[in-house]
Amino acid sequence: MGFKRKQLLGFGLILLFLAILLSFMMFTLNNLKSSMTEIVENRYEKVQASMEIRQLFSRSDREILFAADDANKGERANSLEIIKENHSLIESQIAELSGTLNKVKAKQLLKEFETQYTSYSITETEIIQNIQEENSSENISRLMRDQREKRTKVISAMDDFKDYQEGVMKETLRNSKQTYEDMISFTIFAVILSILVISVTMVWMIRSTSKDLQSITKVIKNIDFKNLSVVPRISVRTKDEIGDIARSFNDMAESLEAYNQKEKDFTEKISEQNWIQTRVADIATMYQRIVDVEVLADRFITRLAPMMGASIGAIYVRRGEGKDMRFVKLSSFAGDGEDAGRREFRLGEGLIGQCAQEGKSKFIDNIPEDFNLVTTGLGEVNPKSIVIAPVVFEDEVVAMVELASLEAFTKLQKSFLTRVLDTLGITINNVEGRMEIERLLKESQAQTEELQAQSEELQSQSEEMQAQSEELQTQAEELRMINEQLEERNRETEDKSKELQVAKLNLEKQAEELKLSSKYKSEFMANMSHELRTPLNSILILSEMLSDPNDSKLNEEQQEFARVINSSGQDLLTLINDILDLSKVEVGKLEVVFDEMNMSELPELLHRNFDHVAKKKNIDFLINKDKNVPDIFFTDEQRFQQILKNLLSNAFKFTEKGSVSVQIKKADEENVAQWIQTKGASNWIEINVADTGIGISKEKQKLIFEAFQQGDGATMRKYGGTGLGLSICREFAKLLGGWIIVDSKEGQGSTFTFFIPSMPEGFKHVGEAIAASPEVAAATHEATESSVEQEEQDVVIFDGDGKKNGNPFCNKTVLVVDDDHRNIFALKNALKHEGMEILTAENGYECLEILEKGNNIDAILMDIMMPGMDGYETMTRIREQNKFENLPIIALTAKAMKGDREKCLKAGASDYVSKPLKLDQLLSVLRVWLTN
Repeated sequence: MGFKRKQLLGFGLILLFLAILLSFMMFTLNNLKSSMTEIVENRYEKVQASMEIRQLFSRSDREILFAADDANKGERANSLEIIKENHSLIESQIAELSGTLNKVKAKQLLKEFETQYTSYSITETEIIQNIQEENSSENISRLMRDQREKRTKVISAMDDFKDYQEGVMKETLRNSKQTYEDMISFTIFAVILSILVISVTMVWMIRSTSKDLQSITKVIKNIDFKNLSVVPRISVRTKDEIGDIARSFNDMAESLEAYNQKEKDFTEKISEQNWIQTRVADIATMYQRIVDVEVLADRFITRLAPMMGASIGAIYVRRGEGKDMRFVKLSSFAGDGEDAGRREFRLGEGLIGQCAQEGKSKFIDNIPEDFNLVTTGLGEVNPKSIVIAPVVFEDEVVAMVELASLEAFTKLQKSFLTRVLDTLGITINNVEGRMEIERLLKESQAQTEELQAQSEELQSQSEEMQAQSEELQTQAEELRMINEQLEERNRETEDKSKELQVAKLNLEKQAEELKLSSKYKSEFMANMSHELRTPLNSILILSEMLSDPNDSKLNEEQQEFARVINSSGQDLLTLINDILDLSKVEVGKLEVVFDEMNMSELPELLHRNFDHVAKKKNIDFLINKDKNVPDIFFTDEQRFQQILKNLLSNAFKFTEKGSVSVQIKKADEENVAQWIQTKGASNWIEINVADTGIGISKEKQKLIFEAFQQGDGATMRKYGGTGLGLSICREFAKLLGGWIIVDSKEGQGSTFTFFIPSMPEGFKHVGEAIAASPEVAAATHEATESSVEQEEQDVVIFDGDGKKNGNPFCNKTVLVVDDDHRNIFALKNALKHEGMEILTAENGYECLEILEKGNNIDAILMDIMMPGMDGYETMTRIREQNKFENLPIIALTAKAMKGDREKCLKAGASDYVSKPLKLDQLLSVLRVWLTN
């Protein structure tokens, strides 16, 4: 019996028993599946549905109790809406559950529940109507008692339905367990029987085939897997399948031997390629930072000859063009003075000249015995092989290389030489180009110096000729014409000189006028800032006090008027700051400071500033930051944040529904390059601010970046604004080295893209900038200081026992020094409201008189610009007295000039606050100084 028949018979018996066992198991598992499906998909879902109905019912019951309570009238509508929604859900659940029931009793129980719930719903509807009509509490109480009785019946009916379904589910589960135990018993018996039959069959099969397989195994064990060049063979004694295996093995052994030989050949080729690539890379690295052809030739031949195994070599570079073209030796390897090759040759001269003319390499192996070229310390040796190879660049031979070796050059070395020479031509051309540029530069410098010398010489000759013309006036008539021509030229020269002098004076005058105009503009902006901020200070303080609901005696409508006044004042302050920023940008010398900032904190900052705006307008606010965005970024953080805040403020202002999103990612430098130069930046960031607002038409997208411009008049009337925000954003972006573009469709929203570079070294022109208008720089400084002072507002004062002191200002005396009665009135009322005693002075003289009277003053609020004696002089005189050395003096000014803070502190101020004052800010500063 053949091996195949043995296998068919043995495995046929095994498969027969397995098929019988599998059929029974499939039948049993099918029964189990039906039972479990009945439990899970039918009974369990019904129980779950009944539980959901009960939860909805309980929630409706709680909500109706909550709605009936008079204390919750404000939230009553929400509760009634929830009851209505739950009622719809319960009815849909009952309808769905009714369609799935297949037992009569279950349908009866569900019908009973539906009847009870319908009665309960009628009572519930009456209660809701009474609540909405605000009927008497006695009527509502009667309905509530009726509702509680019906509620008990509804819950009882639902519990009966649920208990019935759970009982049916338990009965089905017991049947499933019994089926499972029967299946286990039969499976154990069938498995034992199958094992016995399979074991007997396998023993018979193994004993009949093991002998032949052992002989095959013995041969396989004798194979040396480390050396597959010779593989032993198996002697074939049978014609069955095992004999086929032996013959296949012998064929495989023959194939392995052939494959092993091919693998050796392939490994050798790979090694050769690696050898070539390594040395080509080594020579390519050597090319770097070489700016002279002779240095290149010397390093190349010195590096190439050992790699090629050459004992001597030379490199020739082309010089001249046309008939004058020749190849000159620039360097040699192991040469013996003048004997190391020819100094130069022309095309066609000798073998090397012929190779240069043809542009082909030549390898010479049959060298005469008397050809002595290689020199050693002991004598001369004739080489065995010579190679002459051209260096080609753009189909022209630019150099020749000749090498000689004591051994014949191998095929690998020849291939390596071809690869190296392919890159050498490009390198020679680049180096020669750099040398030519340097030569032309030196020639240009020399010619410039020569022209300058010639110009000086001509000027000297002109002066000499003028002197000679004066001396030769008495000479012959034929020289008179020459003198007249020279005098004419002199007059023309003088006229041109006078014209140039006049033009120079005009330019100097215009420069002075421009400088004076800039000064007047700066002074005007500073004075306007003072004149606007002074009344604005009183408006903001008094309106803030009036709008406080805890302290104000006004009614709600009047408090709302005060809040509107305060909000309008804040808008006016923002407009003043925007105009000052724009003024600073226009003069082109905005002062920016490049420093590192943490980009990982940017999303949290934006959420903190704008989440409340998005919540108020009921729109989505999304921020997405890519992982490849660097955490450390170098820019002016204040300007950077101001740009983003302006863009987001616009996005929220013009978006009524939908979303506002911010995408922060690393920018593609090629994409940025089409808008702005990208040199000098370590990397670029792209920030996209997208909204689903009103959008911008194509023809208006350039106009919106102009100062005081918006999309159209309707937009300005509906949304307000001055049209300065985007103008300031783009100017700030340019100062930071970036750019802003817009992509928008009217009615579909807008996307503003902000490109900004990381500049660790900053811009030279920015770093050298000086604030052109001092009031603008001070306004920027004020914005920075306000953020610091804002952090101080949350200071908590503790008394000696570590307990909070409710009012640190109580019984404190503050002297207010200001020449503006409006400010005195506002500060006096605001500070008195905090429990402080207030003394006032209109100038520095009155302030000193009050201090001399010995009043127990705890702090001084000092205005700077006052008639008579200003704030600086007053603070200086106060500090000259030792008894007032530690008296807190807080400087106040509306003319926020650059350097005022330092000047005030130097004059003796303890702290500095610019007008218009924020009451919380002023109280925070006073709290710090009065409690220290």
